[in-house]
Amino acid sequence: MGGWAIAVHGGAGIDPNLPKERQDEAKRLLTRCLDIGISALRSNLPAIDVVELVVRELETDPLFNSGRGSSLTEKGTVEMEASIMDGPKRRCGAVSGLTKVKNPVSLARLVMDKSPHSYLSFSGAEEFARKQGVELEENEYFITQDNVEMLKLAKEANSILFDYRIPTVGTCGSATDSGLQMNGLPISVYAPETVGCVVVDKEGRCAAATSTGGLMNKMTGRIGDSPIIGAGTYACELCGVSCTGEGEAIIRSTLSRDVAAVMEYKGLNLHEAVDYVIKNRLDEGKAGLIAVSKNGEVACGFNTNGMFRGCATEGGFMEVGLW
Repeated sequence: MGGWAIAVHGGAGIDPNLPKERQDEAKRLLTRCLDIGISALRSNLPAIDVVELVVRELETDPLFNSGRGSSLTEKGTVEMEASIMDGPKRRCGAVSGLTKVKNPVSLARLVMDKSPHSYLSFSGAEEFARKQGVELEENEYFITQDNVEMLKLAKEANSILFDYRIPTVGTCGSATDSGLQMNGLPISVYAPETVGCVVVDKEGRCAAATSTGGLMNKMTGRIGDSPIIGAGTYACELCGVSCTGEGEAIIRSTLSRDVAAVMEYKGLNLHEAVDYVIKNRLDEGKAGLIAVSKNGEVACGFNTNGMFRGCATEGGFMEVGLW
């Protein structure tokens, strides 16, 4: 085993006109989350605890699209989703359609640990949350003024927005002008700033967690890849993977599971596997992912113009990047 490793992401697809102060803010948040994870790993916390801890931090900060700061549905409400997976026994938990749970990733963890199921959604998930005593907030807690303004722009453009923080209607453009499609329908250009974390601890145990508010101006009831095991999140004895980007493409390609599959069946190492699935499994979809292996490797890949990301290893390597 090569020691512990950690990677975090804040979403694939970045506005090319993103102001420098926003870029710096994102780098500071990613660095803070890496530091939290590194400290936990040095304290010998298992990988599953570390990914939950880091994603909770990302959900609590409104900068990215998860927890507080989640994107809004067509009705102006928040419907959040998350999943978590523990590699050694492939245990997992997932939730979607949440409107009041402060930290969706922790509810996903409780589904894994405290229920006989792997996935709960909407009213059933929130009833389970109340029974478990998790922290709840009114829907207004999760809604930021930035997102209210972006929803207005999305409706004016008659478009589902991927990057809900594009600052002007001119940047958003109309749906028919973007040239990109989702399931045959026109969409705008940029990817949602979903968050995720993958960890391998010093015992070689891998884990992964992903959380998001989904697409801006999405239909109510829409479920993306983030809570779907094998699509947005996967962990096994070989690796842990968290994905971000065009959810429908990630679901079709079972992107996170495919990283593990080509490692197992083709004998690829982690970097080769990540490169292979990004190049060969997304068709025309746009996405990115972060991954760790049981050997302490860490890798990321994306076919968008950038991805908010950071990674570190026990050997002293640490990097935070956007482009």
